[in-house]
Amino acid sequence: MLTPQCGAWLGDDGVCRWVVWAPQISHVDLLLYGDGDEPARHAMTPGDEGHYRCEQTGIVEGQRYAFQLDGGPVRPDPASLWQPGGVHAPSAVWSPESFAWTDAAWKNVSRTDLVIYELHVGTFTAEGTFDAVIPRLAALAELGVTAIELMPVGEFPGTRGWGYDGTYWYAAQSSYGGPHGLQRLVDACHAHGLAVLLDVVYNHLGPEGNYLREFGPYFTDRYATAWGPAVNFDGPGSANVRRFVLDNVQYWLCAFHLDGLRLDAVHALHDASPVHLLVEIQRTVVEEIARQGRPIHVIAESNLNDAVLLDPHDRQGHGLDAQWNDDFHHTVHALLTGERHGYYIDFDDPPRQLAKTINDIFVYDGGYSRFRDRPHGKPVGDHPGDRFVVSIQNHDQVGNRPHGERLSALVAPAQQRLAAGLLLLSPQIPMLFMGEEYGESRPFPFFCDFGDTGVQDAVRRGRRAEFDHIAVGDVPDPFSETTFASAVLTWSWPDGTVHAGLRRLYRDLLALRRTQPALRDYHNRRAELIETQGGRVLVIHRGDADRPGERLWAAFNLGDRPAVWSPPDWPECRLELRSEEADYGGAIGGDPSERILSPWEFVVFGCAPLGSESDA
Repeated sequence: MLTPQCGAWLGDDGVCRWVVWAPQISHVDLLLYGDGDEPARHAMTPGDEGHYRCEQTGIVEGQRYAFQLDGGPVRPDPASLWQPGGVHAPSAVWSPESFAWTDAAWKNVSRTDLVIYELHVGTFTAEGTFDAVIPRLAALAELGVTAIELMPVGEFPGTRGWGYDGTYWYAAQSSYGGPHGLQRLVDACHAHGLAVLLDVVYNHLGPEGNYLREFGPYFTDRYATAWGPAVNFDGPGSANVRRFVLDNVQYWLCAFHLDGLRLDAVHALHDASPVHLLVEIQRTVVEEIARQGRPIHVIAESNLNDAVLLDPHDRQGHGLDAQWNDDFHHTVHALLTGERHGYYIDFDDPPRQLAKTINDIFVYDGGYSRFRDRPHGKPVGDHPGDRFVVSIQNHDQVGNRPHGERLSALVAPAQQRLAAGLLLLSPQIPMLFMGEEYGESRPFPFFCDFGDTGVQDAVRRGRRAEFDHIAVGDVPDPFSETTFASAVLTWSWPDGTVHAGLRRLYRDLLALRRTQPALRDYHNRRAELIETQGGRVLVIHRGDADRPGERLWAAFNLGDRPAVWSPPDWPECRLELRSEEADYGGAIGGDPSERILSPWEFVVFGCAPLGSESDA
């Protein structure tokens, strides 16, 4: 049952209740727009803690409305559920209960089974809508994906943006299809066996269409973020700001049947309260888990390398389900590209550091970081690998490059295949970035659609300054429609191409994750780096050594010269795949008797029990 404190909530009887928090305002008018030139004006009744209320009968879905504070400018509802005209236009009444769901039998995907596919709605298809995603869900399910993760969809300025500059936390982006389209997408995902996670941003709001400061103390000058004023989570008036966030968490999970949330940059959530906001978010989710009877995942993005996010409350932790591990990405990227600028300066021995990401999760778990010029991180303790999400590409690491180049533009096909193997055979939750499974050649540059010329100038200056330390040439204009259009996926992998071979490799590796018990064991893992004739080989052991039928062994040639390898002495196991087989776009036939790993090749030996999917 949805119980948000603020917003417009329409009952079955046509009675709509409006509540807005405006503690610094002495008079609030509700404006209802009809066919006439002037809206109908209704004085709202002041109540407790600065809340203003109003009820009206005969209201239907789609009714446009706005607020006027002390006779000042007309403003949309901070808790608007629908902004059909964009961030500056009146809000619209929407009834979440009007949708006829078909997912009553859906029970979500367990954390151990998560294979996440991050996608940006606006560039995933040419149409750029929630509904346009639906025809592609079958292909994602066939690939082996079990969950999609939507980049932020809270209403942001214009029609082109990543979503991290949103200004309406409750309103699904109107240019994507609004709240109706998002409900249809989630329902369709569940019908295909796919969970839906949503990226939410609680650490800041965008600069355009952000009127929250006019309503109340939503921001604080006590802290600063890289994106502007920090949200007020621990100062005067913060109780209602926190309630605004917690209501939003419940809203996404209930109104849209979402299966989890990815919390953006939680290191920028400044909160010195006795109970941290993250703890309260998790408690809100736990209440929904009990009410809905299914798992719901809360995953945090953090650059702190600190498992306090995962530690239980009785160990002074936040109790979240999982967190991102960027060290994995940085290590793989440094290995394959040789880049050492920025934070890649910390990844100067990728082969050794790759072994550490398998054994210890974080590369930096207390050791000295040259990039930061100080020790960084903490050991993960006894947390298993399925508490960490890893990737070889994601929106940040691709899009924050000067030109948004994907891995396919930076490395050879054999290296792409090796990266896929490292990702999908790692003892952590894998996340794919849309298109990587077939080596999408189009970039994913930064783009936005602010209408304010002052904001446009600031963004352009910021993008140029961000890359002053490296020679990059002209940086694409974030406001150009051409920049945006360049990011739309080709969604194409013709037979006989490198793209088809890479996608086949992803599919087969994901099939191994389903059929090999060792790849579902996030506790028993071991990596060793072996110096061989020709180069360095990373050997990964997965599974319990005391259970012969549940082991997996993989060897990765981490160099551009052939390397000698020796298969495991496991009579009950078999060669599952070689990444350089012709079917995957390589140049060998897959003869297991050959003991030479081609440059950047990997091989996998598995021990699936009888009766498993791979024996069918």
